[in-house]
Amino acid sequence: METRKIQQVSNGTFTVSLPREWADGEGITAGTVVNLHTHLDGMLVVQAPEREDDSSMQFTVTVGGSDADGRVDSAGGDFLEQTLRAAYAAGSKQVVIEADGTFDAEQRQAVRRVARNLVGVTITEESDTAVTVRNVLDANEVSIRQSVRQLQFVAVSMHRDATAALTGAAPLDGFAERDDRADRLFAMVDRHFTRGLDRLDEVDALGETRPELFRLHTAARELERVADQAERIAAVASAVADPLPPAVADEVSELAELVPESLESAVQVALEGDDPDAAREALAARDRVCEGVADVERRLFEEVDADANYRFAHALHALERTAEHAGNVAEVGLRTAVRTRNMDEKPAREGGTESAEHTQRA
Repeated sequence: METRKIQQVSNGTFTVSLPREWADGEGITAGTVVNLHTHLDGMLVVQAPEREDDSSMQFTVTVGGSDADGRVDSAGGDFLEQTLRAAYAAGSKQVVIEADGTFDAEQRQAVRRVARNLVGVTITEESDTAVTVRNVLDANEVSIRQSVRQLQFVAVSMHRDATAALTGAAPLDGFAERDDRADRLFAMVDRHFTRGLDRLDEVDALGETRPELFRLHTAARELERVADQAERIAAVASAVADPLPPAVADEVSELAELVPESLESAVQVALEGDDPDAAREALAARDRVCEGVADVERRLFEEVDADANYRFAHALHALERTAEHAGNVAEVGLRTAVRTRNMDEKPAREGGTESAEHTQRA
């Protein structure tokens, strides 16, 4: 740590010198405009402006070539897709893919698939030997809260349809498209969260504080996992010819229906922190689902054949994990309530007068 003495110039403005080594490393010279971020804890952060030539913001990857034996070692579509998705999550703005030769059809399809499935990604230049992929989405155009809401709606609809198919109540319809949408929404939240760790101006553009952004990202990850568990339940429903026995199916339906309402309440508290009791109820619902799943599993061994029992057990474990993810969102909500000091608030009685002071629970 270094110390600096505050100086005062003739017009009354306070000034402080910057460490020369830091300024040189950030490319700061006389006349450079820097960003000043003030925080409620009294901190003042000086950050250099983001540079387009920053290696973390753009990079080049080369595919193709020959190994030691002279054989062509061309990176396939999976490699390209993984690389582009990793660059997106890392917050990079531009990726240039160069081919040692020419791109094959699989590689081009992979690049176009990523551009189609990730929010804000577009192909800006394309030739036989190079493709430039750029993210054009501005953080000022993004609402992380709205994205979390949308992710909740998608995850809940997937959960309801998957469990309905498992119990024989309804067929699966449009499931793959919603799964892709859930992945796309979380990928966008994850990207802006990662950029917010590096750039405070990204946090400012998103209109969230750093703690809020962290909580929203945590809630979004849990919602994305709810969608993943729904996908597992749907896979079992598609693989087993006969649905669950009616009595067992009714129990599973009742347990499954506890999740959407508790998840909606948990997300609301995570976003606003205004009803901690709803978060506690969501945690209680999680416990009921987990206990109920254990009871249903015991009955399955008595009423279902071994092969189907094995598959249904996987679906029940996915249902249990879904409840646990909903509980994790509720815990995020409780932390939000603590930070917003709503833990001890009670709603005003109907027809009464709201107290000016919070009533503390015993």
